Amino acid sequence: MTDTPAFDMASAGETARRWRRTALRVTRTLWFRRIVVLVVLAVAWELAARWQSNPILLPSFLEAFTAFREASLNEGLLAAAVASLSVLLKGYVAAIVIATIIVSIAAANSFVRDALQTVAAMLNPLPAIALLPLALLWFGLGEASLLFVLINAVVWPFALAALQGFEGVPETHRLVGRNYGLTGAAYVRQILIPSALPAVISGMRVGWAFAWRTLIAAELVFGVSSSSGGLGWFIFRARNELYTDRVFAGLATVILIGLLVEAVAFRGLESATVRRWGMLR
Repeated sequence: MTDTPAFDMASAGETARRWRRTALRVTRTLWFRRIVVLVVLAVAWELAARWQSNPILLPSFLEAFTAFREASLNEGLLAAAVASLSVLLKGYVAAIVIATIIVSIAAANSFVRDALQTVAAMLNPLPAIALLPLALLWFGLGEASLLFVLINAVVWPFALAALQGFEGVPETHRLVGRNYGLTGAAYVRQILIPSALPAVISGMRVGWAFAWRTLIAAELVFGVSSSSGGLGWFIFRARNELYTDRVFAGLATVILIGLLVEAVAFRGLESATVRRWGMLR
C-alpha cells in the first residue's frame, strides 16, 4: 500500500520530463518559431488597425483574412497567383539554363570569365524593373516583356554566385579528385559540382527573390501577363477601387508563396544535398 504513491509519483515525474523534452524539441523547430512570429505580427496588426480605426488606410487582420478568403473563392486571386507563377517559372528556368551555359564556358575560358564579371558588374546592380520601358518598346505589352525582365533579374546574380562557387572549390577537394584519377565529366560531377553547390543554391535563392519582386513590380506597372492578369495587377486594381483589404490579401499571397517556395523548394534541396553531406548545419 505504501509503495503505490511512490510509483505514481515516479511515473508522473517521468511523464512530465518527457513532455518537457518534447516541448523543448518543438520550440526549437523552424516552423514553430515562424508560427510564433506570424502570430505576434497578426496580433500587432489587429491592435494597430483597431487603434487607427480607418479600414481604408489600414484594415484589420480579420478583415484582410476575410478578403483573402473571398478573393480566393470569388475574385480571381488564385487565378492571378497561377498566372504570375506560370510566367515566373518560365523566366526563372530560362534564366537558370542561360546562366549555367555562360558559367560553364566562363569556368573553362579566362576571357569569357572576365567578360562575364564585367557585364555582371554593370547589370547586376541595375534594378531589372528599370529595363521595363525598353522591354515594352522591343517586345510590346505582354508576356515576352515580362520574360525579358525576369531573365535579366535572375541571370546575373545566379551566374556570379555559381562562378564564385566553382572558383572557391578548396584545393584539397581538387587534389582528392585527382588522386582518385577523376577527369573530365566525372571530375566535374563528383568534385566540382558538390563543392560549389552551396554557392549555387544561394544564387538560385537570390535569383528567385529578385525574379519574384521584379514580376510583381512589372505587373503593377503595366498590368496583365495573361488573360486573367497576375498578382501585381490584382493588387493594383484593388488599390484603384479602394479595396485596401484586398490589397493586403494580394500582398499576403505574395508573401505566402515566397515562404512556401523557400520552405519546400530551397530548404528541401539543401536538406537532400549539402545538409545531408555535412556542408551546412
